[in-house]
Amino acid sequence: MTSLDAITLEVADLAAAERFYANAFGLGTRLRLRASQEPATGFRGFTLSLTVAQPADVDLLIGGALGAGATVLKRAGKSLWGYGGVVQAPDGTIWKVATSAKKNTGPATGEIGDVVLLLGATDVAASRQCYVDQGFAVEKSFGRVYVQFAAAGTVKLGLYRRRALAKDAGVAPEGSGSHRIVMIGAGDFTDPDGFAWASGQPAGQLGA
Repeated sequence: MTSLDAITLEVADLAAAERFYANAFGLGTRLRLRASQEPATGFRGFTLSLTVAQPADVDLLIGGALGAGATVLKRAGKSLWGYGGVVQAPDGTIWKVATSAKKNTGPATGEIGDVVLLLGATDVAASRQCYVDQGFAVEKSFGRVYVQFAAAGTVKLGLYRRRALAKDAGVAPEGSGSHRIVMIGAGDFTDPDGFAWASGQPAGQLGA
């Protein structure tokens, strides 16, 4: 089964991005960075989510991200599905931190469970077929709205209708230029929305 082993974010200021991610989340080998000046405006078409055990961990991680220079897109709070919030890193990447728990059961640890990459798809059915053809196994599928692939690597992958994904992140859906992200693990291909995949280990790996 094909896997998503790591994510490379392309950033304008490599040193600043390295400082931010080391201080904000500490994702180790799941996240890499490399310098790029490719133009990008507005919503880049994807979000990254961190799942944690309880609301206190959401608050701890979001507080750390804000302290490192992130900005709030959606303040942390309760919802029907649990508790979470959304921030935007200085490099422009949108991060959601969330838990399905609505109450704390102990002190916050800041431990991150899953890292989930959601790609905004113009045509979810077409993108779904593209990834199936590349060897991804579908775990859940909700028509032309959402697809979750079975986890096989260190990062989980899903597809969400682009406008719905932007709404969930608290941003306008319009955007153009580079996605500023490369996925590592499935070989070399580009999906219908222009998201690039590459095999092997990219430069700019962050330490644990």
